[in-house]
Amino acid sequence: MSVPKSITVLFFIFTVTAFAGAQTTDQSSAQTSAQIGYKSAKDADQRKTLLLKDFHPVSMLHAPVHKIHRAKYYVIDVHNHVNDAMGIEDSMPPQRVIEVMDNANVKTVVILTGMWGEKLQKVLDTMVKPYPGRFIVFTQMDWSKIDDPNFSQEMVAQLDDAVGRGARGLKVLKDFGLGVKDKTGKLITVDDPRMDPVWEECGRLGIPVSIHVTDPEAFFHPIDNTNERYEELTDHPDWSFYGPQFPSKVSILEARDRVIARHPRTTFVALHLANWPENLDYVSGELEKYPNMMVEFGARQAELGRQPRRARDFFIKYQDRIMFGTDNGMAEEMYRNHFRWLETGDEYFDYWGYPGQGRWKIYGMELPDPVLEKIYHLNAERLFRQFNSSAKLQMGAK
Repeated sequence: MSVPKSITVLFFIFTVTAFAGAQTTDQSSAQTSAQIGYKSAKDADQRKTLLLKDFHPVSMLHAPVHKIHRAKYYVIDVHNHVNDAMGIEDSMPPQRVIEVMDNANVKTVVILTGMWGEKLQKVLDTMVKPYPGRFIVFTQMDWSKIDDPNFSQEMVAQLDDAVGRGARGLKVLKDFGLGVKDKTGKLITVDDPRMDPVWEECGRLGIPVSIHVTDPEAFFHPIDNTNERYEELTDHPDWSFYGPQFPSKVSILEARDRVIARHPRTTFVALHLANWPENLDYVSGELEKYPNMMVEFGARQAELGRQPRRARDFFIKYQDRIMFGTDNGMAEEMYRNHFRWLETGDEYFDYWGYPGQGRWKIYGMELPDPVLEKIYHLNAERLFRQFNSSAKLQMGAK
């Protein structure tokens, strides 16, 4: 049977049209692919001119956010410098400090840098005495006397005077081991025997030594494009301890360990999670070796928050040895950020002060209630109950 000529012509026209349409679609797809850019632009590197200081990406992650306005249990902040004797933090009206504390459920704040003598007395008169139970102040050493022949005895007497005035602990700053030198220019090591009578006196009085030696591991590395705290160190180049003029981080920590081992009757609070929160295996080993060591996590939320599973296991295992500390000024939102980290399982949020320490986010640990209560206040209360009031009376009779 023959096919009508008209049908043949129509079929030919349809075939040609379809072929042409397919070609157009293919060309359009090819153009679209080129526009989408499945390969990097040839000038991509030249266009990456945004300065790091101007890079503030906003996360597109959709995840639960839990606002914790008040801590689940009342808090003792064992690491603060509010209205201290050195001016480390900006001063605030005491009533405003109390307001912040009340709003966040912070019962007591420990002002670590109280110095000694009349400067200590001023902190006691303005912060401690008018607000019973709200503030505790620590004293410090006067390193300007390091070359005195009777340095040890002078520092013991200074410590006794400070405790007699109302100080309840001794604070050691990181300049000890990194910057304190004698008149010859020799660096004074943390295990210098001239300090042994002071450590021993702290044990007799039942007051803790809150000791800060070394700094984050990155501070002992070059300030270059591989340093995870590059921005922080360019802002504070004096925080860099890289170079032959400084002892190594490990050698300073080992000197601290020798002191702790020599004075088992004295409780040492190794500040900033023994100043190696980047290495929790190390901190675990320290706590296992030294029963007279406790830790707190002031200004180390960022380091711990980026390793939430390991940190949570660590906090649960050593729940009787860890105390709450901030070292971050005095603000409701600062405390609330810490509470969110400790109490919730929230993911990928800013640590307090981001990106000051490094460009990473943190994750909540959602600690069990019994652990939270110990960290928030029970461990600190146990520490400060060690104060030997009878030793204080004996001291006053000297």
